[in-house]
Amino acid sequence: MCDTFVALGNATKDGSVIFGKNSDRHPNEAHMIQIIPRAHHPEGAQVNCTYIRVPQVRETNAVLLSRPFWIWGAEMGANEHGLVIGNEAVFTKVPYDKEPGLIGMDFIRLALERTATANEALDLMITLLEDYGQGGNSTCFGEFYYHNGFLIADPQEAWIFETAGKHWAAEKVRDIRTISNIISIGDHWDRASSDLVSHAISKGWCKSAESFNFSKCYSDLIFTNFGAGKHRSCRTGELLKAKQGEIDVPYAMQVLRDHGPEADQNWQPGRGILGSEVCMHASFGPARGSQATGAMVSHLTPKQHTHWLTGTSATCTSVFKPVWIDAGLPDLGPEPTGAYDSVTLWWRHENLHREILRDYATRIRLIETERENLEADFLSRVDDMQAESQAVRAALTQACFQEVDTVETEWLAKVIKQPVMDRRPLLDRIAWRGFDRKANRQSMSHP
Repeated sequence: MCDTFVALGNATKDGSVIFGKNSDRHPNEAHMIQIIPRAHHPEGAQVNCTYIRVPQVRETNAVLLSRPFWIWGAEMGANEHGLVIGNEAVFTKVPYDKEPGLIGMDFIRLALERTATANEALDLMITLLEDYGQGGNSTCFGEFYYHNGFLIADPQEAWIFETAGKHWAAEKVRDIRTISNIISIGDHWDRASSDLVSHAISKGWCKSAESFNFSKCYSDLIFTNFGAGKHRSCRTGELLKAKQGEIDVPYAMQVLRDHGPEADQNWQPGRGILGSEVCMHASFGPARGSQATGAMVSHLTPKQHTHWLTGTSATCTSVFKPVWIDAGLPDLGPEPTGAYDSVTLWWRHENLHREILRDYATRIRLIETERENLEADFLSRVDDMQAESQAVRAALTQACFQEVDTVETEWLAKVIKQPVMDRRPLLDRIAWRGFDRKANRQSMSHP
C-alpha cells in the first residue's frame, strides 16, 4: 500500500514540479537508498531484474533508487534528467500472473535507467508491459500479488499509467494528481490499450463503450475497499487542493506525514482495523500489514533536481535529507535485510520508531519540534546551495545524514526515559511483538 502525488508548476509556489511518495510495505521489509552511476554495457548483454532477465541497453542513466532490500527495482526513484517515478499496488479482476516476471518496481528502474522524460518513460513502460506482462510475488514475507499504477513526472509534465494485466490506460496530469491503491482513471484517458474497452464488454463488466469506466469495470472491489486507497487518495487530494498555487517542499513533507483530519494530540496509530492514514502504521490484522517504510519528495526545476529522502520507516518519526544524483550519497553502511542489524541506517532508526510506538501520543511530542526545526534548517541550507558545485552539495548531503544520525541517538535516549503514559491497544502490542520477533529485535525499554 502506498500514496503518491504530484503538483505541476501551475499548482506550486515557485513554478516547480513537486513529487511525493510514501512506500508502504511489510514492517520488516527494510528500505535502502542507492545511487547507481551512468554505465555502458556490451552489446548483447542481459540485465537480471528481480525474477527474470531482459536485454540490456548499451547505456543506462545515473539513477537514485529507494527500494526494498531484496528487489532489483525500486518503489520510487529518479534519474539524472529529472525523471521521477513511483508505483502503487492496484487490485483488479484480471487474474494475477504468479509466475516469475517483471514486478512493478522493475518497471520503475528500467524506465529510469533508459529514458529521459515522462513521455519517453510512459512509452517504454507500455512496451515492457506488452512484451513481458507483469507477474511474480511482490513481497519477501509470504505471498502478495497485484497489478500496478504509476505516477511518472519530469520538470515539465506528468502522467498517470494504470494497468490490469496487459490492459492499461494513461492520463496526462493537468495540475494536481494523486494515486493510491485503486484504479483512479474512470471514463476519461489520453491513451489506452487497444482492447481496454472490448475486453471489459466481453467479460460482461459493462454493456457498451458508452457505459465503460476503467475503475468500475476492472477493479476488484473487495481488495480495493479493504486497502482504503480511495480514502487516502481523497485525503491527499484535499490537502493539495487546499494549498493549490502555494504548494512547496515543506508542505509536501507535511502531506506525507498526515494521519487524517481527526488526528489530535491523543491519536494512537494502533487503533482501527484499516490502514487508512497517508502516513501508514502497521498493526494487527490482514488489512494492517503495511507500514510507511520509506518516503521521498522531489523538487524539480529545469536547472536543478533536489530529492529529499528519509531512508527510514514511519515518515512521522523520520527526517528528510537532501540528495542530488550528481553529488552522490555518504557511506550509509551495509545493505539492510529483513533481520535487525543496528549498523544499518534503516534498522538503527527502527529502534527510535518502535520505541515511540510504545506510547505514540506522548513520545512523538518529544521529537516533533526538533524534527521540524532540523528540516527547516536543511531546507534553508539547500536554498543557499542550488548553484554550488558537486563537492559542496555532496558535503551538505553528508552533513545532513550525519546530523540526523547523531540527533536520533539523542532522541532515542530521551524517548526510552519517558514513562509510558497511555498503553497502546492489546492487539497492536501483539502485532509489534510479532514483527520484532521475526526480525530478531529486542525492545530497548521496559514493557
